Amino acid sequence: MSAPETQASRRSVTRADASDDRDWLRDSPVCPLLAQHHIAHAGVLEGGPAFEMSRPDQSGTFMLACYSGSGLVKADGQWRSVTAGQACLLPPFVTNAMKTTGREPWRMCWVRYLESRESNPIVSAASPVLGAYDPQPLLNAIQGLHAECTGANAPAMLHLWTELIHGYVLRFAQPHQSDARLWKLWDAVEKSLDHSWSLEELAARACVCKEHLRRLCRDELGRSPMQHVTFLRMQTARHLLSTTDEKVETITRMVGYSNPHTFSNTYKKWIGWRPSENRR
Repeated sequence: MSAPETQASRRSVTRADASDDRDWLRDSPVCPLLAQHHIAHAGVLEGGPAFEMSRPDQSGTFMLACYSGSGLVKADGQWRSVTAGQACLLPPFVTNAMKTTGREPWRMCWVRYLESRESNPIVSAASPVLGAYDPQPLLNAIQGLHAECTGANAPAMLHLWTELIHGYVLRFAQPHQSDARLWKLWDAVEKSLDHSWSLEELAARACVCKEHLRRLCRDELGRSPMQHVTFLRMQTARHLLSTTDEKVETITRMVGYSNPHTFSNTYKKWIGWRPSENRR
């Protein structure tokens, strides 16, 4: 979480590295063990009515879990409402923006990872963008780590709190109990992003009707089936733009677009800037 940001908020944060001395992090305790899981910082936030934050090209996966109030998060190129009992998961290297709605404070806990463009991200093809989530265990773990860092600072306890935080994120980001029909479907789609997928073909691959596939995806991923196809295409395109020298036109075809203009507009909507800007 970073500037530019309106400061009508209260927060407590634990960071992995003392060298990160931005104003809102400067006085927070340090727990180097967080770096073992590539966690940059974790904290608890109470955003007032004027709270608003935007950060382009966040360099790691960002997860927030709301335990009171509500707010809006920019995800998949649109503003999504996140209310109590929900979590939102944003992949790395996209624009991260959020703001409160209404008069009630928006209370959340968050975990921010720091990932390289070559590393395996927390977010996978089976990861939801928005869904039901009990925030209390993650909240307790983040608060426990902060209390230990500012108290006894015992290494064994710091290790336990850190493992719990990472584990609670993975429980949401990489669900092992998801419908097998879905993960097999998305595995096939991810291997053939250049194919012209339709809702009818996706449903046939999953051996369900179109409406049932829509319900499954909404419940488990927080997206429609075709939105998830777009998500997989945009994440693959972002990775190729960042790690290869392939031309934009070539990548456009590799992820299933025949029209470069359509690809560019879709990429800007989902990622936050155009493919040529990403390459620069």
